[in-house]
Amino acid sequence: MSKQITTLSFYRFHSLKGKLWGFFNVPITQMKLKSIQGLRFYKVMGSGKSGFNPLPDWSTYAILQVWDSEEAANDFYQGKGVYFDYVKNSDELMVVYMKNIKAHGEWSKQKPFQKSSKIDADSKYMAVLTRATIKWTELIPFWKYVPQSQEYLKRTKAIMFQYGIGEVPFKNMATFSIWNDKDALFEFAYKDSSHAKAIELTRKRDWYSEELFSRFQPYRIVGNWKDKPELN
Repeated sequence: MSKQITTLSFYRFHSLKGKLWGFFNVPITQMKLKSIQGLRFYKVMGSGKSGFNPLPDWSTYAILQVWDSEEAANDFYQGKGVYFDYVKNSDELMVVYMKNIKAHGEWSKQKPFQKSSKIDADSKYMAVLTRATIKWTELIPFWKYVPQSQEYLKRTKAIMFQYGIGEVPFKNMATFSIWNDKDALFEFAYKDSSHAKAIELTRKRDWYSEELFSRFQPYRIVGNWKDKPELN
């Protein structure tokens, strides 16, 4: 059990100037985060277009950060450094605070998420992060199957927020979603036929060279993001 928390922040830029700032600050931010105290793991990522689309959305970027404690995260978000630069330059932003429930797999050969010691058993909300490195030889069959595997996600009303993000377009991809109904999430994970077929194909074709799956309990969401999900 751990005091660790994870934050995932999203930043959207409307103007061309803002989009250029976001694009060129990906490697700069990655370097600056190396010196942040209490930060154990981080990824600065771009995003895909609406839905789980591999084509880049040059207006939106995301930063995943794993903290030793909530205090370390608060110091970062209340300071005048990296986060303040994004506040000044972005038009919309959102920070999701989460506690890890369960994780398996690796990201960049690391296991970044530790199970939290403070899970609220009464909370109905759950967030899911999946990430994979797709083998070069499997890119075409993988992306060809994606639309079929997403059918349930288009139908359900249980998803409050979802986004496709990643370090490298097409190849290093992640999905993030927030659900207001744990039962609907489990139905998708264990009963939906299209999702089951995707898992079967993943194992059969060996699509990934690395993969990770993690469930979180989101407990705080802040920012001025349009259609920001609210946790009651």
